Amino acid sequence: MDEEYDVIVLGTGLKECILSGLLSVDGLKVLHMDRNDYYGGDSTSLNLNQLWKRFRGEDKPPAHLGASRDYNVDMVPKFMMANGTLVRTLIHTDVTKYLSFKAVDGSFVFSKGKIHKVPATDMEALKSPLMGLFEKRRARNFFVYVQNYNEADPVTHQGLDLTRITTRELISKHGLSDDTVDFIGHALALHRDDRYLNEPALDTVKRMKLYAESLARFQGGSPYIYPLYGLGELPQAFARLSAVYGGTYMLNKPECKVEFDMEGKVCGVTSEGETAKCKKVVCDPSYLPNKVRKIGKVARAIAIMSHPIPNTNDSHSVQIILPQKQLGRKSDMYVFCCSYTHNVAPKGKFIAFVSAEAESDNPQSELRPGIDLLGQVDELFFDMYDRYEPVNEPALDNCFVSTSYDATTHFETTVTDVLSMYTAITGKTVDLSVDLSAASAAEEY
Repeated sequence: MDEEYDVIVLGTGLKECILSGLLSVDGLKVLHMDRNDYYGGDSTSLNLNQLWKRFRGEDKPPAHLGASRDYNVDMVPKFMMANGTLVRTLIHTDVTKYLSFKAVDGSFVFSKGKIHKVPATDMEALKSPLMGLFEKRRARNFFVYVQNYNEADPVTHQGLDLTRITTRELISKHGLSDDTVDFIGHALALHRDDRYLNEPALDTVKRMKLYAESLARFQGGSPYIYPLYGLGELPQAFARLSAVYGGTYMLNKPECKVEFDMEGKVCGVTSEGETAKCKKVVCDPSYLPNKVRKIGKVARAIAIMSHPIPNTNDSHSVQIILPQKQLGRKSDMYVFCCSYTHNVAPKGKFIAFVSAEAESDNPQSELRPGIDLLGQVDELFFDMYDRYEPVNEPALDNCFVSTSYDATTHFETTVTDVLSMYTAITGKTVDLSVDLSAASAAEEY
């Protein structure tokens, strides 16, 4: 431990592991430590015994659920956009060689008490039961505008400057109803609440294009992919990457106390009486609690089931978004389901999650609208955790703290945080203009 490092990374959550990998590839000398004896931190995947111990206080689940080792239950369940930033990061770093992915079967939205497939193209809009005949035509015209929009080609803008007009103004020009706006904004553009309506329309159009491109990439039923054996594979894959490029790993290191010099700048990390010196520290909020503030809570239900979610075309993996307006909430609710087809449960078993930004202290009642969509469940667990964001000034103390994971069941916000942290640490941006076809060798579809 008595060495000097460019960066010490504390915690092996996904964000910290991606950064450790990127910084090691850059040639920096990295030491990666965790107080836990396992990878993944808050974003780990648990087997059945671990799940029981965490939520029931014992490690003896009922035998009828199958072997413990056949379960990989994510504590932060999220799908990846097939054309999204995380996939581009995986390819950029060549981490795909450590992972196998499978397409997610379905993408749905909750509207007027029912589950509907999300229409993502002009042709799907014409078939969707979400809209009446005239609304379908208006929606189709809007989708055609989005599909044809090219930021570099003014002819496709139809005289509209999307950096200046709001999403609300763009949508009003196409005469779309509130219900149509609801699924476009929340299930396609993946906004978490309605603030986007008063923000420049360009961001929403880019998000819709990403959804459509991701959907088209593998001709599947959704724009999402998900790793076989669960998300716990991702932190380990980036940890392997870091190790290949000279990163040093130390798990099960208690305390991990960050040390500062007289000027308030980080100068090292002490554990078990030894101090490793460093120029910068990267960590999750739990390692520097005096440099973060609480910004909310996530409420989550975890269900083990013996069937797919009803009304989702028997999908073995699926995301359902419940827009805030449909529930009278301030933010969306998310349902995530995967199964033995992604090797996260034994044959015939399904794992479902219902997640939301907590707006009360009662997750059982708050998550009820999502739980009611699941049908009969074999077992149900409830979880709630606080979310934090950094309040320090990294330029002054050289501490780079990640933001806690949100309730969304997709990775786009997670990777945005990682890439902005990378730029703050190095002064550089990651070039993600990669050929996505390069990933095909590591994917299973």
